[in-house]
Amino acid sequence: MLLITENVSLKRMNTFGVEVYARWFTEINTERDLEELFSSDKWKSTPRLIIGGGSNLLFTKDFEGIVIKMNIQGVTQNIKGTQVFVTAGGGVVWNDLVKYCVTNGFAGMENLSLIPGSVGASPVQNIGAYGVELKDVFFSCKGYHIETGEMRKFNYEDCHFDYRDSIFKRELKNQVVITSVTFKLSLEAEINISYGAISQELQARDIHNPTIEDVSKVVADIRVAKLPDPSTIGNAGSFFKNPVINTSQFEQIQSAFPDIVHYCLPNSTIKLAAGWMIDQCGWKGKQIGQTATWQNQALVIVNIGNALGTEIYNFSQSIIDDVNEKFSVILEREVNVI
Repeated sequence: MLLITENVSLKRMNTFGVEVYARWFTEINTERDLEELFSSDKWKSTPRLIIGGGSNLLFTKDFEGIVIKMNIQGVTQNIKGTQVFVTAGGGVVWNDLVKYCVTNGFAGMENLSLIPGSVGASPVQNIGAYGVELKDVFFSCKGYHIETGEMRKFNYEDCHFDYRDSIFKRELKNQVVITSVTFKLSLEAEINISYGAISQELQARDIHNPTIEDVSKVVADIRVAKLPDPSTIGNAGSFFKNPVINTSQFEQIQSAFPDIVHYCLPNSTIKLAAGWMIDQCGWKGKQIGQTATWQNQALVIVNIGNALGTEIYNFSQSIIDDVNEKFSVILEREVNVI
């Protein structure tokens, strides 16, 4: 029997640790739970928020609707030659799945080690780090369409992946609940150490022929050194997207700031390092009240006490304004603001 409770604190369900309340709350453990929930017209018409690990949310107020926490578990695998298809429930902790794959020699996810959140949220955000994005290992996912009451399979082409974006953040936002994701991995590793920090750290450790275990360990160690642990200090990882601009705009900025950190993309666009720009504006390590940017990574905003969501939001807006004034680039928040 599906349990729906009222006036539930969400403080432990968002990694910023912001104290807000959900008018109603329920936890989904099976696909059948979703069918039961949305068989009621009341819950179909009630404002809803679907969450996993709560690692990409900033609550600025109580949620006057129903918060649906996905907790579907389970991991299975299907090996075909050198290809491995791994299917995980939407509630599986992302890093637990990465460790499972690395331990079993399934290559492809190692660069995505230690990213917070759940499997079900990974296609929504098209999570990525250290030269790899979710779309690089994605095969398909299953989702429950709330309006039609049907389970639907989404192939790669259906998802319209883009940088930190997908169809689930746009046309199908809050319409489809992802219940499981299937990843296409390999028994033959193609090691990706194109991201500078990985290759530098491997060299420092005198590792010249790295395994996926080596890459995963290095990525995890880099993240630990640069990013705060959400269990001890509230944060949602990278708060801003790295902006992507055209070549003409980049040339104008580079003429004024020759040292600007940037990455050339295949489609003749340029990705700028938002953290570098924030640092240049004097925000790295800066604190206002109970909110600050992390001392080791300006992309990360932290709740160092009991900051309100509105305080964190206003803090981020000041950063956006300063970066725009200095570089004529408008940063976009990566977190979902509620």
